[in-house]
Amino acid sequence: MTTAPSVATIGFFDGVHRGHQTIIGRAVRAAEDRAERAVAVTFDRHPMEVLAPGSQPKLLMTLERRGRTLLDEMALDLVLVLPFTLALSHRTAEEFVEDVLVNVIGVTKVVVGSNFRFGHKAAGTVATLNELGDVHGFEVETVSLLHREETAISSTEIRRRIEAGDVEWAAAALGRPHVVDGPVVRGDGRGRSLGVPTANVEVSPSIQVPARGVYTARVEVRGDRIPALVSIGTRPTFGGEHETVEAYLLDFDRDLYGEHVAVWFEQRLRDELAFDSVDDLVRAMREDIRIGRERLGA
Repeated sequence: MTTAPSVATIGFFDGVHRGHQTIIGRAVRAAEDRAERAVAVTFDRHPMEVLAPGSQPKLLMTLERRGRTLLDEMALDLVLVLPFTLALSHRTAEEFVEDVLVNVIGVTKVVVGSNFRFGHKAAGTVATLNELGDVHGFEVETVSLLHREETAISSTEIRRRIEAGDVEWAAAALGRPHVVDGPVVRGDGRGRSLGVPTANVEVSPSIQVPARGVYTARVEVRGDRIPALVSIGTRPTFGGEHETVEAYLLDFDRDLYGEHVAVWFEQRLRDELAFDSVDDLVRAMREDIRIGRERLGA
């Protein structure tokens, strides 16, 4: 990669939520005004995965989807993904600015959130960045945190809401429904035997899935988004233990085994329930489908 005058923003950008979008949008507009590149600097993994293995949070997006969202939706010219290693974590704020922003990117302006921290032990602050900007000749612009219902929008808060099943709050904060990706794998075929064939989506354990329950969703298959009901849980009526993500695509009968799909969550219908009989379960599923069709306009 050649050094060229650039406006940069820096962050992990998990979820690329509306707060991130505001910051990145400022960087893109500044780059357009200057006829320079708009660059996002991000990392291949959550820092806690390296600094305290096992304590890292679930992610809102895969790295591939995060990169694609940054490039396609945010109109950036370049996304620089740095491998987050112990060596990188030990770089001081001054070293990071000189080695990455100045020598690699050729930065003329940096746009970050007001709570931005960087460098070894997160010792660098916005004030530090301003001081380094004076040394190296680049400007710094800070953007205030965005709020929804008096709550600051952050990846942590969105993750907490999704974990609690509040996918509608998460969608409003993200600016799009929460999505999980994965291949369709073979299950035990129980849904088909009950007259409701489902696609069993294998989601990486590193990705945050909503709380157990039933949701309306759209399942993206080869670019088409198909209305669906999605059940997350262990199938307690049958004594299951392993959590699954199972999607019933409305008015769709194509074999999806082996397909890579994306599930976009829209609304939560109910909690996961253990029924006294299979007949009770089937009646509840039929009612879920009826309500789901109304909610999805299908």
